[in-house]
Amino acid sequence: MESKSNTIKNAKTPEQFTKIAIKTFKHQVKYNKVYHSYVQNLGVNYLNVSRLEQIPFMPIEFFKQHTIKSGNWEPEVVFESSRTTGNQPSLHPVRSRKHYLEHSLQLFESYYGPIDHWVVIGLLPSYLERKGASLVHMVEYFMSKSKNKASDFYLNDFTKLEQTLGDLMHSNQPVLLFGVTFALLDFADSYHGRALENVTVMDTGGMKGRKKEVVKQEVITELKNKLGVSKVHSEYGMTELLSQAYSFDQGRFHQNNSMQVLVREMNDPFSYVDQGKTGGLNVIDLANWDTCSFIETKDIGKINHDGTFEVLGRFDNSDIRGCNLMVL
Repeated sequence: MESKSNTIKNAKTPEQFTKIAIKTFKHQVKYNKVYHSYVQNLGVNYLNVSRLEQIPFMPIEFFKQHTIKSGNWEPEVVFESSRTTGNQPSLHPVRSRKHYLEHSLQLFESYYGPIDHWVVIGLLPSYLERKGASLVHMVEYFMSKSKNKASDFYLNDFTKLEQTLGDLMHSNQPVLLFGVTFALLDFADSYHGRALENVTVMDTGGMKGRKKEVVKQEVITELKNKLGVSKVHSEYGMTELLSQAYSFDQGRFHQNNSMQVLVREMNDPFSYVDQGKTGGLNVIDLANWDTCSFIETKDIGKINHDGTFEVLGRFDNSDIRGCNLMVL
C-alpha cells in the first residue's frame, strides 16, 4: 500500500475517501490485535465490509486499557492525555513524530495558508505543565516553522501577553493565538487593550475544572466581546487522533481529506442518524494508519447540511477531557 501521506492526499472525493478507509480498516483488523479481537467479538466478517457504516468503531477507552498498534514497531513518542484524579490517561503510541507534525502542518495550511505568514502564540498552561501533550508538540512545531521571533508560549503572564499582542497589532502582523478555553477566558477577563483585529483566536477547548462548564456559544460570545474580535476559531483534536479539524467561527468544524465524522444513535452505537440530528461522534482518521483509524468518541454532536460538524457535549458517564469539552 502507498505511504500514509500519499494515501491521505489521494482522498479528494467521498468515493476516494471511502475506498481508502475500507483498505485501512482491513489492514488494521489484520495487524492490530486489539482491534481484531473487538471486530471478531462483534461477529463482523471484515472481508465483507464495503461501506463506512459497516465498520465497527473502536471505543476510545481502549487507548486507556490497551496498547493500540497496527503491526510490530516501537513508538518514537507516546502522546498522553491529561489525568483527572484517579483516572488512567489515554496513551497513543506514535510511530513517527515527524509524520504527525508534518501532517498537522499540512492540514493547518490547507485551512489558513502558509505558516510563515503568522506569529504563533500558545496560551496552553495546562498542557505545558505536563509531558506528552500532542497539542504542545504541534504548536511548538508551528512556531519553529513560522520563523518569527515573537512566536512563544505563555503560562499566566497576561500582562506580558497583552503587551506582546499590542506591539504586534501596531506592526499589522497576523497573529495566531492558540489557547485552551479556560486560559482564553482568564486572559479575556484581564484584557484592557485595543480590539485584537489582527489576531486569530483559536480555541482548543478545555476547562479542566478551572471554571464551570459552559455552552460553546457562550464562550465564543464572551471572547468576542472582551477581546474585540469578530470571530472565534476552534480546533478539534485529541490525544487519540493525529488529525485536526478547524472551525472559522461558531464551532462549525470543516471535515477534510484525512478526517471524517459519522453520527451514531445515542443508544445504539451501530446505527446512524440523519444530517442535522444529534448523536455520538464516530471519527475516521486516516492519519492513524499505525494505530486505529476508527474511533467511537464520547463526544455528542451533529453534522450540518453544509457538511460541517458541531460538538455539542459529552456523554454523562464519560471522563472530562481537555479538548473541546462543552456541555449542552
